[in-house]
Amino acid sequence: MDYQKFYNEIVAWISEVNNKAVQYGLSSNHFWDWVMQSVGQFEVRYNKNELVIKQMVMLVEWLMDMEKRSRGG
Repeated sequence: MDYQKFYNEIVAWISEVNNKAVQYGLSSNHFWDWVMQSVGQFEVRYNKNELVIKQMVMLVEWLMDMEKRSRGG
């Protein structure tokens, strides 16, 4: 696996997450639909690599925490 490529894609993905959060709102279904679709694309692109899956799970959990904090939780 090309780790440099993967982590460069993660950096770009986080930037796009920020754009989508502004565009749709962190609590919107559109935002979360996009997040889950894009996470699934990573899984497919990297052939269900365990590191990729764990990295994406951690990032989704981080987003869920951010969304919860944005609601005052």
